[in-house]
Amino acid sequence: MQIIFRDSPDFELALKPLQHRHAFSRDVDEAVKVILQDVRERGDAALVDYARKFDKAELTPDKFRVTEQEIAEAAGLVDAKTRLAIETAAAHLRAFAERQRPQDWEFSPRNGVVLGEQFSPIARVGCYIPGGTAPLISTVLHTVTLASTAGVPEIVVITPPGPGGKINPALLFACQTAGATEIYRLGGVYGVAALAYGTATVPKVEKIVGPGNAYVTAAKRQVYGEVSLDQVAGPSEILIIADGQANPAFLAADLLSQAEHGSGREQAVLLCTDRQVILQTSQELARQAALLHRADCIQKVLDNGVFLVEVKDMAEAVALCNSYAPEHLEIQAENARDIAKGITAAGAIFLGSWTPEPVGDFVAGPSHVLPTGGSARFFSGLTISQFYRRSSLAQYSREALQEDLPHILCFASKEGLDGHGHSASIRFE
Repeated sequence: MQIIFRDSPDFELALKPLQHRHAFSRDVDEAVKVILQDVRERGDAALVDYARKFDKAELTPDKFRVTEQEIAEAAGLVDAKTRLAIETAAAHLRAFAERQRPQDWEFSPRNGVVLGEQFSPIARVGCYIPGGTAPLISTVLHTVTLASTAGVPEIVVITPPGPGGKINPALLFACQTAGATEIYRLGGVYGVAALAYGTATVPKVEKIVGPGNAYVTAAKRQVYGEVSLDQVAGPSEILIIADGQANPAFLAADLLSQAEHGSGREQAVLLCTDRQVILQTSQELARQAALLHRADCIQKVLDNGVFLVEVKDMAEAVALCNSYAPEHLEIQAENARDIAKGITAAGAIFLGSWTPEPVGDFVAGPSHVLPTGGSARFFSGLTISQFYRRSSLAQYSREALQEDLPHILCFASKEGLDGHGHSASIRFE
């Protein structure tokens, strides 16, 4: 944990780790490249080898896909409380997604001209669901539910297999509830490769969505072009803007909520105008961390990824936040809504002391698949619109084309494309 006071002589230097970070790790690129190429060349045989190597699962191609019987049996193993939580979150996500659904539209800007847009669901989408240290059941809902609401006909889930090739029953129930049409016990880089290139057993998809570790993020980057992607979503991070009225216990708990994800690359940042609140938060971090189950991975983040920064005022906090471009931003300060108006780069914003970031992770409604590593400056979180293809529409009458013909011919001449010009002028010969 690093505490950075505003009057420190090396204040600007201490902020460097926050201002110069990447959404991906270049040191894993070469290892990822080898796996991707191997799966592309050897297909199912490579998937069998990598499932054994990375997930300790003995699979054959006929076992890659989870059967309908397994899904039905899993539903019976999920307790009522968990079923209700999954169904409630799915309902909230669908309601939010419905409000975002893009609509076809047309207008006539000039006589004889009709322009517009139409939207068609992508045909086949792959949703990557991290497994690793914990099955991310909520990520199923925060990806598949959006695809299903958009009307995507083929929604493929891949997730790393557990011991014996098993998949967590609650995760399978979430897949069923959200609307997945296929589920494969394949994970990590080799799973991404299967989605991107396709194999004899796993048909390729058109788009891959969902978060993952540094290796999954690198794999998604490298298969871009073979498929479309949602964004770069790597290790989780949270930034909190707070004033002297903020509760240090709340601040610490919220910072720790992202530190427990498990990669050790997570970051948790507090920007606060009150030094006493910062000191109390540091004490709360140590106290609360000792009470949590995932102490080992939390300690890695406490050692390297937690920054408690004293700022002069809210204006400085906003400027630093926009420079950092956090995945998750909490504002626990007076006039939180007004402060949020100055934020130009953040994946998701949580306002007030009663809106801890985990409401977004689980049940609020917007997808928790968000840009990380500063990429919120140019990416946005996953929305229903990303499951559609957009096509522009244009229709001209004879009179409208004749009116624009001189301009078409001018552009064609200037660009040396006489065939373009002739395509328009031939209609009036």
